[in-house]
Amino acid sequence: MEINQREILEEVKRAFGYPNVRTPSVEEMKEEAAKHGVITEDGSLAFYTSVRNRSAKLTYIYADDPKLMNSIEWTPERKKLLQQLPQTLRLVLDYLKKAPLIQHHRNMGQNPDFNPHMHLLFSVGRRDTIRVPYMWTQSLPDYNPEVPGPDLYMVYIPEWQEKDRQIIVFPEVNLTFVLGTDYYGEIKKGFLRMAMYRAKVDKGYLGLHAGAKLVRVKAKDGKLKTYSILLFGLSGTGKTTHSVHPWGLKKEEGERVWIVQDDFVALRPDGSAYGTEIGFFIKTDGLEPESQPLIYSSARKPSALLENVLVDWKGRVYFQDLTLTGNGRGIIQWKDLGEWKSETINLPPLSEIDGLVFLFITRRSDILPMIQKLTPAQAAATFMLGESIETSAGDPTRAGQSVRVVGTNPFIVGPEEEEGNLFYQLLLGLPQDKVQSYLMNTGTIGERGNDKGTKPYKIKIRDNAAVIRGILKGTVEWEKEPHFNTLIPSYVPDLDLSPFDLSHYYTEATAEKLIQELISERKEYMKKFSGLHPDIMGAV
Repeated sequence: MEINQREILEEVKRAFGYPNVRTPSVEEMKEEAAKHGVITEDGSLAFYTSVRNRSAKLTYIYADDPKLMNSIEWTPERKKLLQQLPQTLRLVLDYLKKAPLIQHHRNMGQNPDFNPHMHLLFSVGRRDTIRVPYMWTQSLPDYNPEVPGPDLYMVYIPEWQEKDRQIIVFPEVNLTFVLGTDYYGEIKKGFLRMAMYRAKVDKGYLGLHAGAKLVRVKAKDGKLKTYSILLFGLSGTGKTTHSVHPWGLKKEEGERVWIVQDDFVALRPDGSAYGTEIGFFIKTDGLEPESQPLIYSSARKPSALLENVLVDWKGRVYFQDLTLTGNGRGIIQWKDLGEWKSETINLPPLSEIDGLVFLFITRRSDILPMIQKLTPAQAAATFMLGESIETSAGDPTRAGQSVRVVGTNPFIVGPEEEEGNLFYQLLLGLPQDKVQSYLMNTGTIGERGNDKGTKPYKIKIRDNAAVIRGILKGTVEWEKEPHFNTLIPSYVPDLDLSPFDLSHYYTEATAEKLIQELISERKEYMKKFSGLHPDIMGAV
């Protein structure tokens, strides 16, 4: 099968000038979208979608480079869609001449040399779906054609036949088609996927599915120190929660947090990272003010946008009620974070601050320690393992099951071992005395396989915050973890470590069995990455 990607792209570019394409302003899109939404008691807009999660199984790549084509799993569903691709493209390109289309353009990022120009062609054959491009505008800077590109293109047709729903990615020509879904996550992640690929290919940067923040703490020597924090995690693990959390730091002592990003950054060789967006796409299930004060307060502002969150007939919002879906979402504004907002959406070079912390967030329910300190090779191995549990955001049919996704990033284009090797290369290129890496569990201790009958311990946000606070202040004391060959805390100020003792939940034999099962699973999983650096392979 031969498809001329350049010709397809040129036809899409021509379509932006068709007479059936209009260019509404952001305010006009908001006005139209509001007709199909619900106004909450906070004055915000809430919308409801037909599709309530990403169509990950129906997303595939087409490329001339076999390396890219072979980098994804060709399931029967994807193979069928690929066989039908020439006909699908003919139908789509013909439909663009007839459909009621709108166009809009935005930038991603605010930096000197990498600000992708995003060009959207969106069909409003279903009038209510105009909320999708409107929501998209609320996450990104205004369009400025003068800043350095590259140019990325997307054709989005929500009303496409349900039986032919698919997301087609042409990474080599910066083009994506989204067909048959009205879920906002497809437009957000679709452009980010293309941007990450271009950052790697054009600049040698590594696109990370990671939140970012700057933190200033009072160290144990009494000095104030500033750290960049990069937080990795799949949807539902707490990445956004901890990206937008004050961690109990004391403002009166000069400590503070600057929130930079919650989702994607481009890591550069000098330890800096370019941010991408000015809005945060949050999960709202279970959202409450005690444990997530900044997110909650921002989600209750008039500028927030809610998606598939239960709102009653009086406009009252129920974040705890999952009747409609376990994947309720919202967009909150970076500017609404007030004093917590950083001055830019970028992290500075390592030469300008005291250190850089890589924090890998996972969610597990048995024997995994709450926090582990990692060597550079272990950090790269943790990057490759990308361990967590599946959530309703990715595959609702597997929610709660164990999952491994390289870089906790389901949007990688190309061989995954290339990403791991690049991460390790960037990590080793930084001053080692200024870089720290950790694996943090936000799940439960002693839930799965518990043979002592003791109540499992749900790791609380304040537990994670206490240990992170101690790490940054330099007040945590460490000891060797013999099974994983990592370091775990023996003392953390303001934190009782006894609930994390496995002997409360398991006999020695059962704990050993569960730990060895995990190690064996990891080793088996890593075998599929034949081109991975031997240091990374040896760190498992």
